[in-house]
Amino acid sequence: MSLAYAYPKSRFEPATLVDLTSKAERERLSRSALTGFFRLATAWGLRDDDARELLGGLSSSSFYDWKKNPDRVLEVDRITRISYLLGIYKSLHILYGDKLADEWVRLPNTNPIFGGRTPLAFMQAGGLLAMQTVRKLLDARRGGL
Repeated sequence: MSLAYAYPKSRFEPATLVDLTSKAERERLSRSALTGFFRLATAWGLRDDDARELLGGLSSSSFYDWKKNPDRVLEVDRITRISYLLGIYKSLHILYGDKLADEWVRLPNTNPIFGGRTPLAFMQAGGLLAMQTVRKLLDARRGGL
């Protein structure tokens, strides 16, 4: 093989992915994920209905039970949603001051991605894929992509 076609050596080491199909991993992550989510919801000034929708349409009784007692094992979908939201929160706080970072999801946004909606409305309507899109947008603004 010609050296001209060989990949250059790299010091990059990919992070080991967490296996969310493993109940032990979900048990390990669930409490801190919920605690982080409820802090995020408070910081963003989310109404409970909005927070429930971001969690995938959680019922009121389950939502308040989770808020009172976060010791439970979440499903893959909910952990993934919370992961995207916490990444969005972190990116916003890197890009903007605390006040704007916490208001950003509720402010009108002229970016064509949002179609005239707020980022919050976009994520509620589009679910997991919309959260992924917002996360990628903010990571790109940070220079992370």
